[in-house]
Amino acid sequence: MPNREEVAYFGAGPASLPTTVLEESAANLLNFEDYGRGISEISHRSATATNIINSAKANIVKLLDIPDDYEVLFMQGGGSGQFSAVVYNLVSVWVERRRRKVEDEIKAGGGEQTDEQIKEQVLQRLKNEVSEDLKMDYLVTGSWSLKASQEAASLIAPENVNIAVDARGSDKMFKTIPAEETWKLTPTKREGGKGSAFVYYCDNETVDGVEFPNFPKVLEPQSNNEEDERIVVADMSSNFLSRRIDVKKFGVIFAGAQKNVGMAGITIIILRKSLLPPSTSKPPTDLLRSLNLPRTPVTYDYATIAKNNSLYNTLPIFPVRIAELVMRDLLVEFGDKKILGQQEVADKKAKLLYDELDKWPKVYTVVPEKSVRSRMNVCFRVGGGDPETEKKWLAGAEKKGLLALKGHRSVGGIRASNYNAVSQEAVEKLVKYLAEYAQGQ
Repeated sequence: MPNREEVAYFGAGPASLPTTVLEESAANLLNFEDYGRGISEISHRSATATNIINSAKANIVKLLDIPDDYEVLFMQGGGSGQFSAVVYNLVSVWVERRRRKVEDEIKAGGGEQTDEQIKEQVLQRLKNEVSEDLKMDYLVTGSWSLKASQEAASLIAPENVNIAVDARGSDKMFKTIPAEETWKLTPTKREGGKGSAFVYYCDNETVDGVEFPNFPKVLEPQSNNEEDERIVVADMSSNFLSRRIDVKKFGVIFAGAQKNVGMAGITIIILRKSLLPPSTSKPPTDLLRSLNLPRTPVTYDYATIAKNNSLYNTLPIFPVRIAELVMRDLLVEFGDKKILGQQEVADKKAKLLYDELDKWPKVYTVVPEKSVRSRMNVCFRVGGGDPETEKKWLAGAEKKGLLALKGHRSVGGIRASNYNAVSQEAVEKLVKYLAEYAQGQ
């Protein structure tokens, strides 16, 4: 049986973890800080658990230079759970902002009216606005953003979902990100429209190997006016902590921990505080019901989770501890460079892989276009995608200790996931096999 050092694991998630982190956290399972009990046995409401949560939050803030006007949450349900949570929470924000504006306009109109009369007028106006104006913009550039858009349509209604980008080609595969001038975003007030509840995209598509090279220019903030604001939501589950980002450009960032941060069981959310009370109150439940809109389930409610320091319900502390340790070690390793240090490592490893694949165009075909190739999930075909050829290639890789290289079941092919815990030595071992195989053809 091989040990950890003898194999190179390229699984897409759950992914490899640093051996040092596993060794320390394994000891924590038995006896944490000489308490006589392991970390999975202590109360999630204990001072010890709170210290772990606060330390993990502080590490994220430091690594990404997160401003003070943002909140960091730990939730459950994975990235797929956030497909729903984003809709619940941000549609509620849209309703509350519209309710507040409509109520102010009615009151400013003068005339003697009771509170009930004003409430009824607000309701009728909002019903019209939900029907005519409520839009959620989705940039569909891969399998996960497609699923997110489908969840939004299921929770609200298909007519409320605006697919601003559909990157599928004639073969129904995702290989590119269309030019921004072709995107059909809901116009803001400044652009002659009324804006959307949010704009959603997946920064790195794990299944398809497509990654946004930069923050989209068209989503840059237009002004400080609420009606011109595009609340940008990014699913960063598979490239979180792999490159520097400007957090201020986002309303919500979320990431499942099991790629670059730790193990499955927690999802990290970075959220602008202006989307939370007291800046933006939650709309009354009876109003949402009257508008035929869903109320946010309490365990997905950002305001509730934030108010309780992620401890409204029982948060699994062991995955938080692993994330804390992973980020602690990144801070120690890269010092003042912070996440830029990890970005340089990730870019170097990805370049090694793509350079080798490009040397052998008759043997290997990289799936996405060059301009949007993922640094995290390198998707390619062998022998033109012939199933038997790829099966033999995978068998040869496994004999050399190169594991978990099979592509996602929905698209097939080969996928080498180049997450943070994948060492350069492991990548060089795969590069060597790529060359040896190609030379033998």
